Amino acid sequence: MRASVALLLYALTMATLGGAWLRRAHWPERAPRLGVLAWQSLSWSILAAVTLAGLVLAVPVSPVGPDLATVLDTCAMLLRQQYSTPGGVTAGVVGVVLTLGVTARVALVLAQSFWAARNVRVHQHQRLGLVARADTVLGVLVLDHSACVAYCLPGGGRGRVVVTTAALAVLDDAQIAAVLAHERAHLSGRHHLVNQVAAGLRAALPFVPTLRFANVEIAQLTEMIADDTAVRRGADRLGLATALVRLAESQAPAGALGAGGSTAIARVRRLVRADRPVAGPERLLALVGVVLLATAPLAVAAAPAVAVASSGYCPVSLAG
Repeated sequence: MRASVALLLYALTMATLGGAWLRRAHWPERAPRLGVLAWQSLSWSILAAVTLAGLVLAVPVSPVGPDLATVLDTCAMLLRQQYSTPGGVTAGVVGVVLTLGVTARVALVLAQSFWAARNVRVHQHQRLGLVARADTVLGVLVLDHSACVAYCLPGGGRGRVVVTTAALAVLDDAQIAAVLAHERAHLSGRHHLVNQVAAGLRAALPFVPTLRFANVEIAQLTEMIADDTAVRRGADRLGLATALVRLAESQAPAGALGAGGSTAIARVRRLVRADRPVAGPERLLALVGVVLLATAPLAVAAAPAVAVASSGYCPVSLAG
């Protein structure tokens, strides 16, 4: 019981204070890949803590003898004892609801989210096949449109990069090259999957503040990852920043990832500042924090299990 309470308190703390703290931190912008990993670890640790709390409530643990027959007999006895009292039944029901309810809800919403996104992308690819033309020199699809837009559309094999005629008219060669490198970084990094998982978790549990924050922050950090990848592959940093200013008001269609949008201004400031990346002891400290976030629920849940195993308890140790 104490382990389940500790797990639920951990989940509550991470669902509120944890997300608020990480949102205020500045280091994720200097290490966006590590920042995405931190948000993912924080999000999944909340889910793990809740489901493990349910398991701890639903399954009793107590000492038994060394042989297998005694183990099984004692396990059955403990289950009967727990569910023979009103308090035991309540604890068991709450545990089952937490474990199965949260797991089923998250799995169902994620599956629906991925399926819906796939259908949207298929539709977008079909439309592009009808209205866009291929530019073999740039290796992109060109769409006749008055809006200055550049985006990538996953799926359809290796994905496609789309640029409007207005964007080609406004951006110079260096800026176009930088924007295309940014979009190709999205495709090679499969950032749509990362963003889709974050959006699915938010949709599954919209009342959890950390999951709402994670959806927004991960979307911005994946854009920063694409910026860094483009620069690392030879794109001009200031050229990319200038292109983002001109694309700032653009919006990519559903199912796509665009170079502009609501995150553009923050990314322009970041590119111009060229902040020192997180490295050395600072990076190691951040990695340790991420690992602790990912493993804390397991450690709390395993604490009584470790004691059980070392004493020959049920149902952990079956060896004589």
